[in-house]
Amino acid sequence: MYDVILLSLAEGGGSGAGGCGGACGACGVPENSGGATAGGGATAGCGHEHSDGERCASCAAPRVPVLRCAEAFTEAGARVETVVAGSDAEIDAVIARFDAPARTDGLVWPDPDSKIRLVVAVATDGQLRAVVRRLVRRYAPPPSKRPADLAADRTVPDLPPIAILPLDPANTGDLAAQLGLPRDPAKVAAAVLNGTVRRLDLLRNDGGSVTVDGALVGGVDEAGRAVPWRGRVEVDDAVLSDGSDHVIACAIGNGGAYAEFDGIQLLAEGDPTDGRVEVAVAVPVVVKERFKKPRVRIEVRRARGRAVSVLPRDGELQFLDDGVAGSTTRKRSWWTEPGAWAVYAA
Repeated sequence: MYDVILLSLAEGGGSGAGGCGGACGACGVPENSGGATAGGGATAGCGHEHSDGERCASCAAPRVPVLRCAEAFTEAGARVETVVAGSDAEIDAVIARFDAPARTDGLVWPDPDSKIRLVVAVATDGQLRAVVRRLVRRYAPPPSKRPADLAADRTVPDLPPIAILPLDPANTGDLAAQLGLPRDPAKVAAAVLNGTVRRLDLLRNDGGSVTVDGALVGGVDEAGRAVPWRGRVEVDDAVLSDGSDHVIACAIGNGGAYAEFDGIQLLAEGDPTDGRVEVAVAVPVVVKERFKKPRVRIEVRRARGRAVSVLPRDGELQFLDDGVAGSTTRKRSWWTEPGAWAVYAA
């Protein structure tokens, strides 16, 4: 039987991904809902006081879905350890347990025959990204020490599989939902013990991070309206914008995230197993017709390829990467790592 590590991220834990994400259902049950509760009316394992119907804004102990998942593993005979990581170093300590025996070239490599199984409890895709990012940081060899047994289209070896335990059971748009992965804690445990491993493409970027689902480039104003921006957007040899267009949205998809923006269909079909990234830009185009007033329509340009780059033309450019906000004034690039990471599927 396996040893299972149930990893959760505490407030501020893991590459800035934050804690439970606020009113996202991360606690599993609200106060007085009939679920297991700790003293003082706080949801079991959460350690925070709740008013009626409120969800925990930041948790520092295992949440109810984690406890239920642990129970399912224990009933199946697995040895379970719950870890709440509040920093990258604490995540790294968990990941280090998946190391293979020392190699002759001195590289740290994951053990493909490890008997340890990793379950990551996440309230947001950004939290999942934080863990995958640390996996990449640990196992990606320096360019100067690239080994001969690493695939030509990879910068990392096969990363250890992860079971995703969603902390918000009602979310229908997160990566677990897109992939059709189990959401019930008992079914997640069953997938780890009896399911299959599904390998997925990973987007790496030149900022040193990763993207497990997708990114949306461009910001909005205080009213939530898209703020047009200019920049050169290239997908392999295809130029979606040469820098003269006023782009209102740019979606970079490994999965199905950001397929729609403000009612506009951007990405056509996200496929995290085809080795390519799908990119779309939405650009307003003035249409002139004889005897009619000019009108503006939104033109969506799409391309698929191995890599994408975005070069801002007008200063700082905002973006959301797996739901995590960021900005840049310089060229940013994403590229695919085919089959680099994996999940446990039913």
